[in-house]
Amino acid sequence: MKPFEIHRIPKEDFHDSLSLSEFAFQYEVPKEDRERRISLLKEKECWGAYVEGKLAARLSIHDMHTWVNGKRFAMGGIASVATWPEYRRGGMVASLIGNALQVMREQGQYLSFLHPFQFAFYRKYGWETYTETKKYEIPTALLPKLPAQPGRVVRVNENIELLNSIYRQYAVRYNGALDRDEAWWTNRIFANKKGSAAVYYDESGAPAGYVHYIVKDRICQIHELVYLHQQAWRGLWKFIADHDSMIEKVKVYVPANDRLPFLLDNPRIQQVLEPYFMARIVDAERFMELYPFASKADADAAGKLILKISDSHAEWNEAEFVLDIGAAGKVTVHKQPGGGTAEGIPAVSCGIGTLSAMLMGYQRPAFLHEIGRLEGDSAAVRLLETIIPDNQTYLPDFF
Repeated sequence: MKPFEIHRIPKEDFHDSLSLSEFAFQYEVPKEDRERRISLLKEKECWGAYVEGKLAARLSIHDMHTWVNGKRFAMGGIASVATWPEYRRGGMVASLIGNALQVMREQGQYLSFLHPFQFAFYRKYGWETYTETKKYEIPTALLPKLPAQPGRVVRVNENIELLNSIYRQYAVRYNGALDRDEAWWTNRIFANKKGSAAVYYDESGAPAGYVHYIVKDRICQIHELVYLHQQAWRGLWKFIADHDSMIEKVKVYVPANDRLPFLLDNPRIQQVLEPYFMARIVDAERFMELYPFASKADADAAGKLILKISDSHAEWNEAEFVLDIGAAGKVTVHKQPGGGTAEGIPAVSCGIGTLSAMLMGYQRPAFLHEIGRLEGDSAAVRLLETIIPDNQTYLPDFF
């Protein structure tokens, strides 16, 4: 019998849960903010490992949604994984993670994200890096030098409806960006990132971008820069550059494929590319059935391939799947009953982490095959290259 039990954390234990998180992540919630923070916890999302009725370890499964190739997916956001030191190395975190995989599958969250304290630790459980973030530090003298733009910039404060309408059009372009709701804007964006927001209206009068930022100690910290087209990009950077008399530099996080330096007179600015979040497919069969494969009416792309998946922490993913690519480019997915690779069909195999990185668009099949993470026939790899969209990953949020 296990020396601990796993179940949802009841409301009466939320104070203990917050204290554990404070200790583990070395922060302190001010007394005046403690009740507000506790009010944000949800019994449905909080899970604990208990020893003799006392909370020993905890984990949250946030109910979230994300975009993959333009399609909205339910996603389980794993966060606040913590254990009191006296209970560590007793298998509690492994059991909490195993339980979380079962729970997410039952809840229809076939995809999961987390921010790792250590990438190697979560790779053991099937998560894999899926996105990076790029950080710029730009001296004022090197900011884009742009003429007046045809649109206008208007300060809007905390106009969630307007900002989210712009953000959603932007986020759907990236794999792994969150589909935010009003509570997220209120409790995560505005509560944690002080400053102001300004919206760019293009020459047609449509809201086409915004910048959320703060100026402090002669530094312009841009929390978020969102734009729907290049005119909006120019209008917002012109607005930022017009702060030159009161700032010495600008700091901003952008997608990994951002090309700002190429557009500068002097591109020698500080750039830091950081691995950021990890992703995991929770239920491979259900996820691939819903996955928006590339649709190409190409007779040469038609065919079948076998995809064999290994997953030591979710036995339901240990299977072989047939991906049938029709002449019109439509892809159907079938699990092979009883396994047994069919003769004459090109086949590849990989672990669930590799599959997650590949279908999220973070790494291409050809590269994964080259480094030995995707094993098997070159013909199957070529088919995967054809049906998996080449889309940039990005996550401008944190949890």
